[in-house]
Amino acid sequence: MSAYRFTLAGCDLTALPSGGLFWAEAGLLVVSDLHFGKSTRLARRGGALLPPYETRDTLLRLDADLTQTGATEVICLGDSFDDVAAADEMEAADRQALARLLEGRRWTWIAGNHDPAPGGLGGHHAAEHRQGALTFRHIAEPGAVGEVSGHFHPKARLAGQSRPCFLLSPGARLILPAYGCYTGGLFCAAPELAALMGPGALAILTGRVARAIPYAAAAQTSPRASTVGR
Repeated sequence: MSAYRFTLAGCDLTALPSGGLFWAEAGLLVVSDLHFGKSTRLARRGGALLPPYETRDTLLRLDADLTQTGATEVICLGDSFDDVAAADEMEAADRQALARLLEGRRWTWIAGNHDPAPGGLGGHHAAEHRQGALTFRHIAEPGAVGEVSGHFHPKARLAGQSRPCFLLSPGARLILPAYGCYTGGLFCAAPELAALMGPGALAILTGRVARAIPYAAAAQTSPRASTVGR
């Protein structure tokens, strides 16, 4: 596994190349901002017409991570659906594939700003979730310790290429990249993200391998604004 291992609040964690987070001791896979149904939401609201395959692609990658890690528990950190209606519009085949992933696993849906309570899918719903020394929520809170969150879809530009990334502020927090397709992102130099990063912060780039570079270096080469809204 071409992953990056690190410690947060005394917990040994692994950033996967896919953008998922694995906590081996807990058998836990964490993903954020799946945004299932974004193409259907855009079409419904008269936006750009995108190929409607992002949900299936995201499910396939999630299945691969579950198979590779052997995780018995999953936490989705909010914005799992692009809006509440997207959960109802999910194609039957995709709904069945998701149900197979939930089967036999403890599954927690954290509320996001796009999908406060996706229903009818099984699993447990929560505003946030505390497990061991870690707190899982959608949006980072200033001053938190041992926090794992999403929402911002952080990304960095390196060698002219834009890549989703984890942002790790040692001892304080980890912000996950968006796991879903068509999600866009906020460059890591943005003030909203810079304000959450402390000394020694890292950007952990995703792709074929997950590798870490100093946050300061990633921020220096990345624009300060988002190219696509969250």
